[in-house]
Amino acid sequence: MMIRSFKMSAVALVLGAGTMFTSSAALAQSSAVVCPGYEKGKTTLVGERTGKKVQKAFEFYNEDQVDEALNILYDIDPSDDFDKAYVKRFIGNLLASQEGKGMKAYGFLADSVQPKVLNDLEHSQTLKLLGDLSMQEEKFTDAVKWYNAWMDFTCKEDADVYTRLTQAYYESKQLDKMIEPADKAIALYEEPNKNPYVLKLTSFYERKMYPETVAVAEELVRKFPEEPRWWSQLGFFYLSVEDYKKALSTFELAYIQGYLEKESEIKALSQLYQTNGMPYRGAKVMEKYMKSGLLEEDEKMLASLANAYHSAKEFKTAASLYGKAAEMSSDPELYKKQGTLLLVAEDYKGAIKALENALDRGVEKPAKVHFTLMEANFYAGNFKEAFRHIQEAKKDRSLRRNASAWEPYIKEKAKNRGISI
Repeated sequence: MMIRSFKMSAVALVLGAGTMFTSSAALAQSSAVVCPGYEKGKTTLVGERTGKKVQKAFEFYNEDQVDEALNILYDIDPSDDFDKAYVKRFIGNLLASQEGKGMKAYGFLADSVQPKVLNDLEHSQTLKLLGDLSMQEEKFTDAVKWYNAWMDFTCKEDADVYTRLTQAYYESKQLDKMIEPADKAIALYEEPNKNPYVLKLTSFYERKMYPETVAVAEELVRKFPEEPRWWSQLGFFYLSVEDYKKALSTFELAYIQGYLEKESEIKALSQLYQTNGMPYRGAKVMEKYMKSGLLEEDEKMLASLANAYHSAKEFKTAASLYGKAAEMSSDPELYKKQGTLLLVAEDYKGAIKALENALDRGVEKPAKVHFTLMEANFYAGNFKEAFRHIQEAKKDRSLRRNASAWEPYIKEKAKNRGISI
């Protein structure tokens, strides 16, 4: 899963630090803490000596001279605990706005909240920022700590924070803890947001909780029906729980809407048609996308297409495709399948040729091929060849009884035709 970047704009980062220089109206902000019984205390301001230097730093910042602002802040050595925390927070905010300074910013910000002397708004903002920086710097266990600290301090519930907390649990391999914050995020978003659903699905899937995974995937399709990937993922999840009917209906609906574009998706749809007793449809889908080029026309794909037509009892078509696949691969088993189907289709000459190709290429269990060659030659009127192949078939103990039963029948037919065996 991709790690989300939580970099924030410099304006957002220093807003808290700059409020002391804004009008009194701007200070009338919503409460930073909503815990039961909470009463907002007096706002603490930095001391006069520290305040003058902070004012100068802020002026540099307003001129986009961040390094100059930082140099002033680094030189401040306040004795008051609040002033120390305030300056460290300001430094951390500015560093967080700079590329590659995340870890340095993290140190200053963590130090600023440790004594718990900042004003409530500044403290709460910093706790959340520490969570975001922890995610950015891949300190996922720390991110969990800071996001929970923010919620404990403010008693607020925020959909984005719950989503980030869920991801932090995922990245720190605490998969079982992901569900509760994901559910809270889902409930809090005014408009459906896919991220907590995806994280929840990932938690269930990676813990091999497939029925629960399916339930979340179904919800994703309901909430975001215009997203093609949720349809195909749901179809594959149905496959994982062996619900082939729902898998087919899902893939079929996605196919009708034009959502299936990947080779794996088309193969799945074709296979599901076959699994659900519609091999001809499966073959036609496969054939269509072989012609379009999405499915490669190699020996494996040709053999799969042949299997589909075979299941649909389209024996001549299947035999032709087995033959093409066999020519590409020189696989004796494919020649054997071709020959067997041509025998069923009463193309005895073609069957003999294909089956002999199978023997020439070292087919497994050759006695069975000899038995089939006996049948093909017999029905083609080649009784001498039929008799020769029956002798080979008799060498296999499992075929000996059936082969022996054919032997007198072949002799009789040959005799009736005046053929000496």
